[in-house]
Amino acid sequence: MEARTRILARVQRALKERPKALLPEHPHTPLHEDPVDLLLRRLQENGAEATRLPREEAKAFAQRLAEGLPGAAFGKTLPQDLRPPLPELPPEEAPLGVSWALFAVAETGSVALSSEDGRKAHLLPPTHLVFVEANRVYGTLLEALQDLQTLPRALGLHSGPSKSADIGQVMVKGVHGPGRLVVVVLE
Repeated sequence: MEARTRILARVQRALKERPKALLPEHPHTPLHEDPVDLLLRRLQENGAEATRLPREEAKAFAQRLAEGLPGAAFGKTLPQDLRPPLPELPPEEAPLGVSWALFAVAETGSVALSSEDGRKAHLLPPTHLVFVEANRVYGTLLEALQDLQTLPRALGLHSGPSKSADIGQVMVKGVHGPGRLVVVVLE
């Protein structure tokens, strides 16, 4: 018997007699505004830059953002038509990361990034550009998770630039990830 199978069997036996935990009622109230408008507002409140654009204008936007840069790191799931014409650099060297969000949550102003996209491209470049489709913007995280068919191995929720005030209570951006987050909602 494989070690994993033995361990899981022991856990199942141990949990067999325990009562099932009840889930609490959903604490959220329905949104009374357009989820995309709320997402953009929350992202800006969180320190990110956020806009909505027609998909046809998105590549030109990315090109303008990347102007003068030597290259970028691209997420593995980023559609080809959204890639600015730049050389691909390893995330450790890239000044810009460009990613495709699995979905976005209006309530918290968060974009959800799948580990399948490549987490280094999300975290290592100092500037991170994220595209998300307007029809993938949900009011709450619960709504988004209920709509997902399958979950990735890991899900990163990015709600603004990386910030920390651990040392001396002084706010520093870009310590644990990109210091600049740019989100484009595609219509």
